[in-house]
Amino acid sequence: MLAAGASVALLAAAAPQPAVPLGIGDRLFPHLGNPGYDVRSYDIAFTYRGDNSKPLDAVTKIDARATTWLDRVNLDFSHGTVRSVDVNGARADFATSAEDLIVTPPRSIAPGEPLHITVRHTSDPVPGKEEVGWVRTKDGLAMANQADAAHRVFPCNDHPADKAYFTFRVTAPKGYTAVANGLPVATSPTTRQGGATDWAYRTAHPMATELAQVSIGHSAVLHQKGPHGLPVRDVVPAGDVKALRPWLDKTPAQLAWMEQKVGRYPFENYGLLVARATTGFELETQTLSLFERELFLRPEYPEWYVESIMVHELAHQWFGDSVSPRTWSDLWLNEGHATWYEAQYAEEKARQPMKTRMREAYRASDAWRAAGGPPAAPRAPAHGEKISIFRPVVYDGSALVLYALRQEIGKDAFERLERRWVSTHRDSTATTEDFVALASRTAGRDLSDFFQAWLYGAKTPPMPGHPDWVSEKPQK
Repeated sequence: MLAAGASVALLAAAAPQPAVPLGIGDRLFPHLGNPGYDVRSYDIAFTYRGDNSKPLDAVTKIDARATTWLDRVNLDFSHGTVRSVDVNGARADFATSAEDLIVTPPRSIAPGEPLHITVRHTSDPVPGKEEVGWVRTKDGLAMANQADAAHRVFPCNDHPADKAYFTFRVTAPKGYTAVANGLPVATSPTTRQGGATDWAYRTAHPMATELAQVSIGHSAVLHQKGPHGLPVRDVVPAGDVKALRPWLDKTPAQLAWMEQKVGRYPFENYGLLVARATTGFELETQTLSLFERELFLRPEYPEWYVESIMVHELAHQWFGDSVSPRTWSDLWLNEGHATWYEAQYAEEKARQPMKTRMREAYRASDAWRAAGGPPAAPRAPAHGEKISIFRPVVYDGSALVLYALRQEIGKDAFERLERRWVSTHRDSTATTEDFVALASRTAGRDLSDFFQAWLYGAKTPPMPGHPDWVSEKPQK
């Protein structure tokens, strides 16, 4: 992203407990996610009737496996009405509490047993108190689920620690185009009697719920090829094709540039989703990055700046999407790396010196740490402002850590580390501790003290190779 819930695991013989929302204990979002089961896949169907003021009818099917005894199963879900829930083919009781849907199956689920859940519900695009989820565009809808808004759209285990495969099925009126993460299934699209069209897409790689994307609108879908014949699919407002095509045509070369840096692109396709909406951010939804239309059409933005933002979201496909954070405190690994390659691209393609940018980041770093916490221990989000975790310290403040690391271990070792990181943890999740361990092995020496200071210190350590750099004291 570039900025502007739990299972009850009880023995079958235990006494019944109240149905309450729980969580997996994420430091920043303690009520997010659900222990007790592992989701393998989602199959989600939406029916859109062309009216952004009315809820969509939806069916969410979850294929999971229990990891402990379950008398109840908690799902993250809010901002919709649940009509019925089935568990393993039998009707189940359910209740809602806070942002949890709490399901009581007819019998307890044993560890290792399959858990097939079908929820018939609505999905409401009208904004509420929570942040994002569905984004209402000028001609339809798109999704922006970071950091924890996917459960505003569909029932799920809404934490990046539990990645799964996704299938999306969308029924939309005549004249609308629906797109989603991944590739179209063999039968997509099909036209119903009366003109409505069914669209279906499936991911070839596991995905975190925050990265899910479904767009419905009067869109043009443009196709080109990237490196190695990679399908590149762009989705843009139909009336903006001519104005946007010069920007879209830059993607194949940007893909090739990123592959030179960190290795083969990790997914089945890529492309830009350009939305007629004001969000205040761009977002790295997996295989289909979301961009505001105005980013490309405002004349005051230099070409190099727009291209570097495109590369930021592209870099996330490796850092954040393919290798996802185990906890939200590991966010610096996503945003620090995306900012790093954004800055490196600007340096190489537009002579915008990385050193200058990093020196400015160093100057502001102590203030950023005071305001938002150190990179790997960010402060919790402000009440009612969940996306406030996306602060400067996790962008340039975290890219600064990578700059210091390259200064410390040398360019060659740093570049080996980057490639090893994305290949070792591809299609999985990883932690800050994993990065520290791999960096130490790559450098051939223990870097624990280095990272402890740079990732967790209240003050910014001296920059290796630049003893003259100074970080200004935070203003009180």
